[in-house]
Amino acid sequence: MSARELRDRREPQIVSAKEGRVEIAGDLTFETVRGLRERGSELFRGNGDITLDLNAVTRADSAGLALMVEWLRQAKRMQARLQVVNMPNQMLAIARMSKLDSILLAGN
Repeated sequence: MSARELRDRREPQIVSAKEGRVEIAGDLTFETVRGLRERGSELFRGNGDITLDLNAVTRADSAGLALMVEWLRQAKRMQARLQVVNMPNQMLAIARMSKLDSILLAGN
């Protein structure tokens, strides 16, 4: 990773989590998603169905998509449903190629 990429990287953060809607901001990439993986159980515990809004995600890659799949699994284990909205174009393209778009976007 170049110095510029390191400088421009935006660590992901949960900017809002209320009333069944969670907003994520920053990058969802190989370099940044590790810290968010465990936060999924916090998000789903006692919250029922969750809409995950990715509108403020600035960059995403297959690691970001893998995070969404992991959070989908965590939600199911807690008898919650997860629906992803405003998925970034680059993540959506990977999801479509992997045939995961209908699962993540439908709120299964």
